[in-house]
Amino acid sequence: MATNRKATRQRIHQRIRKKVSGTAERPRLAVHFSAHHVYAQVIDDHAGKTLAAVSTLQKDLAGKKAAANRESAERVGKAIAEKLLAKKVENVVFDRGGYIFHGKVKALADAAREGGLKF
Repeated sequence: MATNRKATRQRIHQRIRKKVSGTAERPRLAVHFSAHHVYAQVIDDHAGKTLAAVSTLQKDLAGKKAAANRESAERVGKAIAEKLLAKKVENVVFDRGGYIFHGKVKALADAAREGGLKF
């Protein structure tokens, strides 16, 4: 049986989500990458609420060309850190979404850490 990359990533993400859960004190920073955009949202799983969300769909974060690359991931990481620090949240748990912690996922995480988040 041949599996595609998306199904494999979703299976890995389900395995991660069994262990990773966000609370009010330490919400979950979830990332997603489409072909053209980068998305990050911070979720309190116990309350079932999204505390903050940032993506390259927003005018101030959109680049010259729509691409989910390392540069746009860094912009999203810095923006999500600014939003959370404004809400006085600095500790998060990182949910890599089934992606390998390499390249743009690592760039987003490092930019969020530089912005002041701790995980």
